[in-house]
Amino acid sequence: MTSGSGIQIPSRLPLLLTHEGVLLPGSTVRFSVDSPRNMHLVSHRLLKGTSLKSTIIGVIPNTRDPEHDTDDLPSLHKIGTAGIAVQVVGSNWPKPHYTLLITGLCRFSVTSLLKERPFVLAEVEQLDKLEQYTSPAGEGVTAEDGELGELSQKFHQAAIQLLGMLDMSVPVVAKLRRLLDSLPRETLPDVVASMIRTSNKEKLQVLDAVSLEERFKKALPMLTRQIEGLKLLQKTRKISPDTEKRVLSVRKGRVFPVQQLNLDDEDEDDDGDDTTALERKVRGANMTEAALKVFINFVFYFFFWTIYLVHTHTSPKTHSSDCLDIRAARTLLDNDHYAMDKLKRRVLEYLAVRQLKTSLKGPILCFVGPPGVGKTSVGRSIARTLGREFHRIALGGVCDQSDIRGHRRTYVGSMPGRIINGLKTVGVNNPVFLLDEVDKLGKSLQGDPAAALLEVLDPEQNHSFTDHYLNVAFDLSQVLFIATANATATIPPALLDRMEVLQVPGGFKYSLYGASKISTSFYSSVGCVCPSRYTREAGVRSLERKIGAICRAVAVKVAEGHRVPRSDASTPESPAKQGSKSQEDIGNKAAPPEMPIVIDHTALKDILGPPVFEMEVSERLTLPGVALGLAWTPLGGEIMFVEASRMEGEGQLTLTGQLGDVMKESAHLAISWLRANAKVYKLTNIVGGPDPLEGTDIHLHFPAGAVTKDGPSAGVTIVTCLASLFSGRLVRSDVAMTGEITLRGLVLPVGGIKDKVLAAHRAGVKRIILPKRNEKDLEEIPANVRADLDFVTTKNLDEVLNAAFDGGFTHPQLTSKL
Repeated sequence: MTSGSGIQIPSRLPLLLTHEGVLLPGSTVRFSVDSPRNMHLVSHRLLKGTSLKSTIIGVIPNTRDPEHDTDDLPSLHKIGTAGIAVQVVGSNWPKPHYTLLITGLCRFSVTSLLKERPFVLAEVEQLDKLEQYTSPAGEGVTAEDGELGELSQKFHQAAIQLLGMLDMSVPVVAKLRRLLDSLPRETLPDVVASMIRTSNKEKLQVLDAVSLEERFKKALPMLTRQIEGLKLLQKTRKISPDTEKRVLSVRKGRVFPVQQLNLDDEDEDDDGDDTTALERKVRGANMTEAALKVFINFVFYFFFWTIYLVHTHTSPKTHSSDCLDIRAARTLLDNDHYAMDKLKRRVLEYLAVRQLKTSLKGPILCFVGPPGVGKTSVGRSIARTLGREFHRIALGGVCDQSDIRGHRRTYVGSMPGRIINGLKTVGVNNPVFLLDEVDKLGKSLQGDPAAALLEVLDPEQNHSFTDHYLNVAFDLSQVLFIATANATATIPPALLDRMEVLQVPGGFKYSLYGASKISTSFYSSVGCVCPSRYTREAGVRSLERKIGAICRAVAVKVAEGHRVPRSDASTPESPAKQGSKSQEDIGNKAAPPEMPIVIDHTALKDILGPPVFEMEVSERLTLPGVALGLAWTPLGGEIMFVEASRMEGEGQLTLTGQLGDVMKESAHLAISWLRANAKVYKLTNIVGGPDPLEGTDIHLHFPAGAVTKDGPSAGVTIVTCLASLFSGRLVRSDVAMTGEITLRGLVLPVGGIKDKVLAAHRAGVKRIILPKRNEKDLEEIPANVRADLDFVTTKNLDEVLNAAFDGGFTHPQLTSKL
């Protein structure tokens, strides 16, 4: 490249193929480079070059769809722009790429392709003169140039008019003002087209316009369109030009007026005054003075940004009326859900209080129970009962507090949080909100969403909930919040304290599949076999799938019995042809199966396969040193075997089965208590000595070793298991137990009694040993289950051992010799 009037670009240029925008001469554009060819161009040419010539490259628009781009070299655009790379920035996140800042110099045309790899190198021909971008204004096109001079004058006047309508305090507007004064007029189409809002297709038309006259003709309509848009905006808005300048958007170095926004039909006046309609909607929302002041100020400074903000704040102002018919509500709840008496009673209590007191804050309920027991569906049923709108918010995996509180309006893509968005969706301010899986909230660098929920779920604070996007107080006190969780252990204590916890135990839900033509009958024994031997869960999802498989098998059998011959499936035949049907055609229709179709144990095995779970309680209690305990899990109650064995050794205790610290401590407590009372209960070691651990090693194992186990409720089971081992006696095969122990032999209460009892009942257990202080929990057990079981409540380990062994385990009573 030479200096002076003979400025030229190199005849051989490396080409940068880009999908991002169009580079015009005189403009500066930032491009992201991540394709292999472009990466090689940067690394081999720009980064390794030492001369000014090595920084000049050609930019060719790649018109191929980037989603269907391949390694093959696309057909090159005929016109490109030579530019100088003024900045190169590399990054490895989210993948290796470079960012180039390129200033356009002049147009060129590709005459021949020299090589394709590692980057594209082409022979080019320069089309523009570089002097025009460095010469002072006035040395280019003059008025004597005929039509070209007239176009140049008209374009310059239009550019001056556009600048007069814009705010000169905006940097890009000031830059355009300086360029108009300093550059020759023949460069204005390229410069102005790169700065105003135009599409890439329109920029390509300007780039392809090699002749100066054609370039002015392509760019002038774009400039005129911007001016007319500003005039129309000022006319329809009826505001001053100074205010109009403040609502212009500046994005990526381009100046353009924001498009006019349509309001709802009911907010439109005949004269189309959008500002008046918007202000009327704001004032009609019954806001506080502080909120009204914020919105009115916001309207005049950021009119179009305010549209979404105002609609968000004003839409959930409608108040839906509650259905306060207690009898109808009770009937609807009973029809929707089986059992769940505590939940139904709480909803009816809320309705009853609403009848007596019209203004009532919405309660914060938390349904806690295993998966599949109906927590989410009962929330939807409550909304139907109350006659309110229902909205579900899934919180599982949410780890950003902005999802709850919203984003501040300073961020790109900011929006309200899920609470305000939900209110905008339902359109009322007193819906039923279901916060699903509140125990599975996460925590990250973006904050703790559980802490953000504290204000939402506090009846004393949520009347003035502040979303970061709205930045004004919003009343949530009329919303009925229902949270669901599988366990309360992972819910922060401060959040749990704000909610009324209602336990939802496992239960049955009856489902019917297929058409009304199918009549299915289950033996009473099959109804017990299916959930106990094929699912064994607290919820009903797997049970529903199994019942669906049975009914689908019945549907296939019924459908096979109603086959339609081909002649029946075709067009109707004449009566003569119908009368001449052969007996063979009539015999094609199979006889329907006999009704009702009975599903017994054999049919169940054919449809569902062999049973997944076996009733193994009695089979495993045939040797001393085995006892059956009860455990609680987030999926419901489970039975848990405890096995012990002993061998000659040095008195060591080995524990296996993925046990937590609490269960390990319970095992040591049990050993200590039994050693202290060994003489009383006549417990011996492997050779008959009075100390059970002398010369003996004990191995205590909890089967299902891959499952982590912890908790205090296995204490009585461990004591019973070791007592059976040391005494050589068998534990009753129909006994299960739960309870925490102390070093003095007391039995303390535990939780999850209902789930544990239901698990024992499913396993065929007949006697259950519970702590005395858990006797009150038996009221929650269904009456039919209580009738099948024998409950023994105990206060100390002596009572536990007497109940766990046939004939009791009582030590000889000592009589006084005095």
